[in-house]
Amino acid sequence: FSFALELQDQYTVEESESDIYMRFMKSHKCYDIVPTSSKLVVFDTTLQVKKAFFALVANGVRAAPLWETKKQSFVGECSYVCLVQSPGVCSFNALEVVKMTQGDFVFLQKMFFILMFDHIFDAVYSLIKNKIHRLPVIDPVSGNALYILTHKRILKFLQLFVCEMPKPAFMKQTLEELGIGTYSNIAFIHPDTPIIKALSIFVERRVSALPVVDESGKVVDIYSKFDVINLAAEKTYNNLDISVTQALMHRSQYFEGVMKCNRLETLETIVDRIVKAEVHRLVVVDENACIVGIVSLSDILQALVLTPAGIDALHC
Repeated sequence: FSFALELQDQYTVEESESDIYMRFMKSHKCYDIVPTSSKLVVFDTTLQVKKAFFALVANGVRAAPLWETKKQSFVGECSYVCLVQSPGVCSFNALEVVKMTQGDFVFLQKMFFILMFDHIFDAVYSLIKNKIHRLPVIDPVSGNALYILTHKRILKFLQLFVCEMPKPAFMKQTLEELGIGTYSNIAFIHPDTPIIKALSIFVERRVSALPVVDESGKVVDIYSKFDVINLAAEKTYNNLDISVTQALMHRSQYFEGVMKCNRLETLETIVDRIVKAEVHRLVVVDENACIVGIVSLSDILQALVLTPAGIDALHC
């Protein structure tokens, strides 16, 4: 079907233009975004923590929902950072016999989810408002998780239909004009920052990546939660005092470098770049390549979908 034709039957271009992406998200359900075939990794809370870590690595996923059999419900999620940073454990090898139900682990927390027949608009709101990166799609009848929705997957789904829709005028405005992004209290690290410190910042600041900045403020690299996988690949998870620079030496050869932008680029340009690069954020730099801010997928979806609806979920 053509979404654009449906819109034109209901609204004039003037009426639908500014909030067309919002209407698109409200006219599609979460089930529409679920692929016909996909892999979903779910862990039981009785699984040993160290085995969970290597299961994430083996399956190439960043995180997995946690299922508690006694409650017959999802109770949280575990990720690389949470597993490596399990409190009260002096070394990763000590996790060999520790289960996720033991201790006050940071990944045993309130679990958010969305039903498969809820609208994608509601998923966007939940992701941004609750400051989470993954949202399980649940079958309301069986209670089974069908898929994990992320900001990136939602934006990519929207991008498939963008060419069929009228383009809102705000897409031609710059980041500066629209006020999109974070430009104060930016979380970043230095090349000599120990990995253990970076992991702490991930948890404390609830960010998924940290720009690596040199003494002059110039952005030279970026360390993301996904890079923690290298701790397992290189068997350095018991030595978290190594520097970020040392840890990133083992990064995949396919890393294309830090994706950047400046505040005078249009939202249209930014969306196109972030979707094509398949990254979660762009580092905003000035003319000297010094860091001035961060534009995340949450910022972009807020601007495209929630702001036209009069909702500011970023600051709820």
